[in-house]
Amino acid sequence: MTGRIFTSDHRTYDLPELLSWEVVHTGSVPCDSFSVTFLYDRSMAEALRLAAGFTAIYQGKTALRAIVDEYVVELGAGGLTATLAGRGYAARLLDNESRPLTYQSATLAEIVRNHVTPYGIAAMEVANVRAGSTYTVAAGVSQWRALENFCRTYGGFSPRFTREGKLLAAPERDGERRLRIGGGDPVISCSLREDHYGVLTEALVIDKTRNASYSVKNQDMINRGGQCRRVVYTPGQSTWAAMRYTGEYQIQRSKEEERTVSVCLPGSFLAFPGDTVALEMERMGLSGTFRVAEAANSFSAERGAAAALTLRGG
Repeated sequence: MTGRIFTSDHRTYDLPELLSWEVVHTGSVPCDSFSVTFLYDRSMAEALRLAAGFTAIYQGKTALRAIVDEYVVELGAGGLTATLAGRGYAARLLDNESRPLTYQSATLAEIVRNHVTPYGIAAMEVANVRAGSTYTVAAGVSQWRALENFCRTYGGFSPRFTREGKLLAAPERDGERRLRIGGGDPVISCSLREDHYGVLTEALVIDKTRNASYSVKNQDMINRGGQCRRVVYTPGQSTWAAMRYTGEYQIQRSKEEERTVSVCLPGSFLAFPGDTVALEMERMGLSGTFRVAEAANSFSAERGAAAALTLRGG
């Protein structure tokens, strides 16, 4: 992999050969992230000080476009090195607060125009979603939360970002890749974790303006003895459909965290969030079709390249 930085005064620099690197894809929040280490020369000082953007390039394609948060120059046993780190474009929306606003029958396109576009983020896809009621953005809310709350409440989905840093404000579709992993593959490690903590048995959605409520229950977890309720307050004058979708969305999101498989294989960028993995680990009694929730790719001269996938579903 190679690294390229973009400075605040619009210059471009290719970094020296990378000694080690890590690129983590989530597609959402928590943000995509990166860290790269390379040999440092003092002639790089000005470029690193002004570094604002970063692009990871693997086999001629963009693996990640991100903002630069920090750099560290270190003199140690490995010589004089520099490490550059940062986050994906979702960070631009997380780091900026919205002023309090109230919309009447807003569209998602309007929300994107007011809360996303001003921060230099282009939208690749924006769903045709409209609020059937008043939508309020409270004081102190981040631009990301203003966007995400609208998508969840009125569209039943969460926004995401492409590897090129473009916004996908639309329901999720299957990813580009379908990967098969079995006992005959060179699996470095594999673990299964089932965690019932935080899995909701009920989401109670309340519209305080109309003094109305709607309850959505997770009968499967109730049958297994679970008891975990969340109360969610929606914008005033919410429709029953919006309230139902909000409750169902909360239940589904909590269930996503219940069963997690972590599998690590040699190689780089084998899969990305949203891709599908057919897993057959006979020795563990583990099989099924999973969705990639996170992909962490790393390289070092000592360990080589490894791809650690976090899988959910199945």
